[in-house]
Amino acid sequence: MKYIFLLLALVTLASCNRAPQPIVNSNALPDRPVRSGQAQNTIAHTTENQTPNPAGAPNAGRWSQSGDPLDTSTYDSAIATADSAMKAKPADDAAKKALADAYFARGFALTEARQYASAIGDYRRALKLDPDHEDSKKWIDQIMSIYSMLKKEAPKEGEEPPPLPLKG
Repeated sequence: MKYIFLLLALVTLASCNRAPQPIVNSNALPDRPVRSGQAQNTIAHTTENQTPNPAGAPNAGRWSQSGDPLDTSTYDSAIATADSAMKAKPADDAAKKALADAYFARGFALTEARQYASAIGDYRRALKLDPDHEDSKKWIDQIMSIYSMLKKEAPKEGEEPPPLPLKG
């Protein structure tokens, strides 16, 4: 009888798992930008819970970059090609528009990667080349409102950091 009681006690203790269960965060953001046609709220674009850059990291000055790393090589080469075409024909409005569109495309990709400080720089470059570029104006206003809602100051012109590189 003593052995049966001891065996029951051991089985009961072994079946009781007192280890805490992991908590699954269903609100976690994906590892890559999500492109959808639906509007997202400001919380979906916040960078509050991201780890800040260390003090010695590149861009650790006034405007350190945050957001998801992004491979911008395709956009960079499109900008370089359009820039060469514009330098070859500086008076050509089509070349200026092509360069503005290339900056806008990279800015939009950076916006989706939540690299707002870099994106706003590309939108500003697009507007310098094409002052009537409506999409750039719209996205600058949108990013400024994000900074305003987060109660942060947006980077001034010329203070925008370069895109956060994809490490691989």
